Amino acid sequence: MAARRTAARSGGSGRTLYNQGMPRRLPSPLPQDAALIVIDFQKAIDHPSWGRRNNLDAERNVAALLHAWRDSQRPVYHIRHDSTEPASHYRPGQPGNEFKPEAQPLPGEAVIAKRTNSAFIGTNLEARLRAARQSLLVIAGVLTNNCVEATVRMAGNLGFETFLVEDGCFTFARKDWTGKLRPAAEVHAMSLANLDGEYCVVTRTADVLRALGASCK
Repeated sequence: MAARRTAARSGGSGRTLYNQGMPRRLPSPLPQDAALIVIDFQKAIDHPSWGRRNNLDAERNVAALLHAWRDSQRPVYHIRHDSTEPASHYRPGQPGNEFKPEAQPLPGEAVIAKRTNSAFIGTNLEARLRAARQSLLVIAGVLTNNCVEATVRMAGNLGFETFLVEDGCFTFARKDWTGKLRPAAEVHAMSLANLDGEYCVVTRTADVLRALGASCK
C-alpha cells in the first residue's frame, strides 16, 4: 500500500503526523502476501559483552511467527548482518555470523545480507518486495533501537504498511548522552514510542498469530 504523506496536520499533543495513510490496526485476517522480516537474529547477539537484555521470550516468539508463516505459506525474509568491522562478532566467517537456532532459514527462504543498520541500504530488499507486490510487512529482530528501528523507519518512509512485533524484538541497557545508564526495557520502550503511529504500528506476537488464524503456544 502506497502511503499518503503530508505534513498538514498535528495531533492533539502538537506532534506533526506525516503519514496520514498509516494503518491503525493489524488487519485480520492478514493478507496472504504479508511478509515476515526477521532482522539480525544471529548468534553474535548472545555474546556476554552486550550486557543485560529485555524480552527474554523473544526467541520463542520469533520461532512461533516463523512456524505460522511457514505453515500458511507466506513469504519470509531473513536479514543477516555481515559486519565489516574487525572487532565485530557479526563478521562473516565467525560463529556469531550464523543464525540463532530459533531463526534458521529453511531452503527457499530469502536471506539478505546487509552491512549497515538498515535492511534497505545496499540490499535488494525493497526491489524484491516491490517485484512480489508485498506491501504489508511484519518485522521482528534485533536490536530494537538500532537495526530494527532503522529498518522500520525506512519501511514507513518507503510507503510499506509496517507492523513491528514488540515482543519479537529486544535490546540492551545503554547510557544516554548524559552518561546515565538506561535499562534495556526503557531503551526498548522509547524506541517503540519513536516508531509507533509514525513509521509503523506496534503490535505483539499473540495479536499477529490471531490475525493469521494461528494459536499462540
